[in-house]
Parts: sequence; structure tokens; C-alpha cells
Amino acid sequence: MKQCLISKNSDTLLIFFTGWGCDEYEFEHLKSDCDVLLLYDYTNLNLDFDFSKYKNFDLIAFSAGVFTASIFKFDFEINKKIAISGNPYLFDEHLGLSSEIQNILYNINEENADYFARNYLIKTDDEWENFRHSKRTFESCRVEFDSLKEIYKANKQNVKDIFDFAIIGDNDKIFNLSAQKEFYGEKLFIAQNAGHNLFFRLENYEELFERIKSWQEKIYC
Repeated sequence: MKQCLISKNSDTLLIFFTGWGCDEYEFEHLKSDCDVLLLYDYTNLNLDFDFSKYKNFDLIAFSAGVFTASIFKFDFEINKKIAISGNPYLFDEHLGLSSEIQNILYNINEENADYFARNYLIKTDDEWENFRHSKRTFESCRVEFDSLKEIYKANKQNVKDIFDFAIIGDNDKIFNLSAQKEFYGEKLFIAQNAGHNLFFRLENYEELFERIKSWQEKIYC
């Protein structure tokens, strides 16, 4: 996998497993007071990074990144682990991506990319104004998709729910809402008037953790 470190010279590291087809440019609008390690392109899950200088760790996993985070071996304790718009059983027909959605994802191209993003990822006009595509090629995304299927097949027995909380939009068209309720139970919080990608309604990562605190009191956004 590829990585991008945003350094604030902090002793706290936020590890962000982004989604399929993503890169660091897609999330560059988000700010943070701590260091952020963005991970993307899961053609393989090899990671060469020195975690030893950090004392505290938090984890966000988004979409396909929920699966990759769930099988990644961490040698340290993580304080908070949040799954966004995803399920560890990525290619499970019921809990994960349906065959129909897999076909749609695999066939995104220059002609339909904007239509897909506006209709499957983003809910509101304000979010669409802030939306940005990754700078990756469509071919690289297809290669990653094929690799993810092989990685999932080889590691399905190692999949586990490592997350403290999960968030999904009430209008997510990628992962089935009722199936996520079934899987996560009381750990699942539902963002109102939201699609699959919630990040373009945020200005910083800390805002996400603050919302979790309010959601723990059942106050939904």
C-alpha cells in the first residue's frame, strides 16, 4: 500500500485507511492537530513505516479500508478505532459489496466518474462543491480492485471487527444500511442526510471524533 504522512511534530498519530481508488489529494482539505498517516492503494498490504516515535494512536478506516484495517497486524495499542461507511466483510454479498455494486465500481471511467461520485458518494450540493477526485488513473483503480478481491479471498478467515464505533450515512448506496445495522448492532451510528463519503462535510479529523462523543448520547448529525 502507499502512504502519505502529514506531520505536525505530534506524539499522536492518526492512522487513516482510506477507501478504494483514493489517494492523499482527496482528503487534503482535512486538518488535524496531530500527525496523520494516510494509507491507500491496496494493491498489496505491505507497509514500511516507523511507528516507534509515537505514544498515542487513533484509527479511522473508510469503505474498503475497513477491511484492510481489520486484517492489519498492529504491534501497539490504539485508543479509538472508527469504521466509516464500510464493513470488514468487503466482498460478502450480504454484508459487503453486492455483485451489482462491484460491477459499477469496476467500470468507472472518465465518462461516468462525475455521475458516479455525485449519485453514489455525495448527498448534498454543498458537499459536491467541496468534492475532489483522487489523481489516480482508472486503470490503477481496477488493478487495486482485483488485488483486493484476491487479498480478501486469502484472508477472509482473518477478518474481525476491531472497531469501537461505526458510522454510515442514511443514504449510503455502496453498503446496505440494514446489513450494517445487523453486523455492528449498537456500535453503529447513522449520519443523517448523508451518502457514502462523509468527509466533504468535515473541516478536520477532530470534528469526526467530537461527533462520535455526541452520537454516544444518541444525538445524530
